[in-house]
Formats: sequence, C-alpha cells, structure tokens
Amino acid sequence: MIDEKDELILNELKINGRESTVDISKKTGIPRVTVHERIKKMQEKGIIKKFTVMPDYKKLGQETTAFVLIAYAPKNLLQRQVAEKIGKLHNVYEIYLIAGEWDMIAKVRGKNLEDIGKLVLDKIRSIEGVEKTFTMASFETIKDEC
Repeated sequence: MIDEKDELILNELKINGRESTVDISKKTGIPRVTVHERIKKMQEKGIIKKFTVMPDYKKLGQETTAFVLIAYAPKNLLQRQVAEKIGKLHNVYEIYLIAGEWDMIAKVRGKNLEDIGKLVLDKIRSIEGVEKTFTMASFETIKDEC
C-alpha cells in the first residue's frame, strides 16, 4: 500500500506532525516537492487520517490512565452501538471491540482513581447493554503512539 519513501515520510510525521516538508526532505533525502505530493496522496487515500496533537495528560490534570474491560449484555442495542455510546463519554479516549472473554476495552483517563471509579460506576455501567466491567489502572506509560 505504501513504499519505502512514503514510510520514511510517515515516520517523520508521526514524530512531529507539524514538521515542514523542507525539514522532512532534509531528514529523508527525498525532494521537498516529492514529500509534499506524497503527503497529499496519502491524505487522499486515507492513509493519513488527520494531523493531531498529543497532549501531556499529566500536565492537564489527568494523571491516571486505566483500561476498562466491558462485557456486553444483548438487550435493545447492538454491541457496536453500546461501544459508540461509551466512546462519547468524557474521559473515554479509546474504545475497541475485542475477541475473547470480554467484548470491549476502553482506555480512560482521570485526575485519580476516584475520578475513574466515578466514570466506570456512574457512566459506563449505566449504559444499556453493559453487563459488567473490570478496571485495570496503569502504573506508568512506557510507549504511547497514535
């Protein structure tokens, strides 16, 4: 789907999405105009979905990260609809449909475990179609990549 040059450009953008085409050209040895055109084509093909910011959540007061395993209970909503409702909650950053004993996993953040507990107990568990949850707090983030 992408060649070696696209991969070099993409890797540079993953490090710094605001890096100029001139700087990417210097680092990769690919001409600036080629870098520009390849970025544009990767956007058009949907390979690059968007350019975004990766905040330091500790500095924003959301020092605690947790992962919530969620079991689905078939009711009036489809599993995907339940996941979409969970994904719209404040402080839910990622939600995946998964295989195995659990049906979904959500990445959540909060000021502390008490905040995360309120999110899980008061919000996630109150959504129709959520049967049970299992929360795992993270001690430290070693790698966090888009």
